[in-house]
Amino acid sequence: MRLPIAQIDAFANAPFTGNPAAVMPLAAWLDDDVLQAIAAENNLSETAFILPDESDDSDFELRWFTPTNEVVLCGHATLASGHFVLASDPERDRVTFRTRKAGVLSVARAGSGYELALPAWGPSPRPLPHIVAALGVEAAVETLWHPHRYALIVLENAAQIRALDPDFRALGRPSPADPAAGGGAEVDVLTIVTAPGDETDVISRVFAPGAGIDEDPVTGSAHAVMTPYWAARLGRDRFTAYQASARGGHLTCQLAGDRVVLGGQCVTVMEGTFFLP
Repeated sequence: MRLPIAQIDAFANAPFTGNPAAVMPLAAWLDDDVLQAIAAENNLSETAFILPDESDDSDFELRWFTPTNEVVLCGHATLASGHFVLASDPERDRVTFRTRKAGVLSVARAGSGYELALPAWGPSPRPLPHIVAALGVEAAVETLWHPHRYALIVLENAAQIRALDPDFRALGRPSPADPAAGGGAEVDVLTIVTAPGDETDVISRVFAPGAGIDEDPVTGSAHAVMTPYWAARLGRDRFTAYQASARGGHLTCQLAGDRVVLGGQCVTVMEGTFFLP
């Protein structure tokens, strides 16, 4: 079986920046273990699989896999999927994707880039000493949590964000159970560390060693969690953000009711064929 594949740098205005995602259009869903094996072979933060939606809910169905597991939400691979569809059809201005756990998402043209609409997942305060210790920071300004296993750690300044050197083995271990939350240990936590920016309003870095990704280059879903927090703290619904990974990526962020709208560009860097036995 021959499957088309494109590799796209998302939240990037030039190749080799932003976050690379593989986008693979399918005619029918393959078995989950095959989708996972393909994502492991691609060895990118995410592989997005899209399939024309036979329902009236959206244009395409969309699923995302890291090298080790399927995820609830992935922003950069959704943006890449939108770029994949819209770049091939200049007459189309918007595309929608039906996902299994994050609802219907959309990507629309906006100038030279796109706007990606995601659910707004505002976090709530929660002590996270295990994660703070694994990050190697002495103290955090705030620690917050979203039930989809997103930890948000707020530091004082951009220099602290850039200097982070986490213990990835410790960070990848399950977080101890929080009796107040009524659940067991948290696994595959995505850890977001953020602070006021130096060249943008907000700066961040994102770590997910439990999902096979020590540091994610640019993370749309993390900004779906950060945007409600920063909108309230900054007292405005629009701001600029930079994710300070080695590749780096710029985003614009807007809180629009129950949606977070992220702005960014994409660059296609590779197109080819995946040979499936």
